[in-house]
Amino acid sequence: MYAIIKTGGKQYKVTEGDVIRVEKLECAEGDQITFDQVLMIGGEETVIGSPVIEGAAVKATVTANGKADKVIVYKYKRKTGYHKKNGHRQLFTEVKIDSISK
Repeated sequence: MYAIIKTGGKQYKVTEGDVIRVEKLECAEGDQITFDQVLMIGGEETVIGSPVIEGAAVKATVTANGKADKVIVYKYKRKTGYHKKNGHRQLFTEVKIDSISK
């Protein structure tokens, strides 16, 4: 069985036991969290929400909080001597999916 959840403005396809990285959540390591915006549950029976499935939830455990690898943003305009270098590290929360319930 799998589910499609929405968090941080993005959608993720998850199954039990998956470890995924989502946008930073205000949770400490080891906390239990519940994703209640379940858009679809698939498997033997497919249930599609409009837009979410009422009463469905995905429970997960926070395994880590951290920063992703640095992404370099480089702006350059020819013939003018203009160049600007900037870096960015996105914050993330890593979660392990424990259960999916309808």
